Amino acid sequence: MTPSSLSQHERDLWQEGRIKDLWRVFRIMGEFVDGFETMSRLGPCISLFGSARAEPGDPYYEMARQTAAALVRRGFGVITGGGPGIMEAGNRGAREAGGASIGLNIVIPHEQAANPYVDPDKLITFDFFFVRKVMFIKYAQGFVALPGGFGTLDELFEALTLIQTQKSATFPVVLMGREFWSGLTDWIRDVVVGAGNIAERDLDLFHVCDEPEEAANVIAEFYRDHERLPNF
Repeated sequence: MTPSSLSQHERDLWQEGRIKDLWRVFRIMGEFVDGFETMSRLGPCISLFGSARAEPGDPYYEMARQTAAALVRRGFGVITGGGPGIMEAGNRGAREAGGASIGLNIVIPHEQAANPYVDPDKLITFDFFFVRKVMFIKYAQGFVALPGGFGTLDELFEALTLIQTQKSATFPVVLMGREFWSGLTDWIRDVVVGAGNIAERDLDLFHVCDEPEEAANVIAEFYRDHERLPNF
């Protein structure tokens, strides 16, 4: 299809979209500037992910809460998506342990009002998912992924891809909840590695565990030999 094959109405719509895209660039730049300015002041942090639908008392909610507290005791702040569920648990655990509790909120139709445990001066709200994802990765000294949905999987595989391709510094990635993750990790090992689509050594890019103290120790031990700096 070429511009000459479009109707006048279609050409008008394309032109309107082009103008909107040019202005959208400034909105994107503004989100990056706000994010960089806030996040660069926080010091070493760990990004913690998981379902927005977990309730207090749920085993994974409590696991996230305890893990966040364990990370704070080892000198890290905690970054979450700022919403309910596992995100709330992570912010709650960080707050209760006296650490920095950061929320990177996103404007979506459901599930994403900021939880009350985010430090008010450390809440950033984004319109663009891709800008938010940069903040999760650039300023995190580790990832902790608990059971979740598409968003959790998206963040997990993006981080592993960036580490694998050396577009980011290597940082520890911990999957919490062996029962939940076993089907995925078995598939990666048996099918993805088996087909030659990734190397067997790529399995070392993540660690699977059930205990909050173990997760925190994996990350703390990594930084006995590495500097705690932004990833790119």
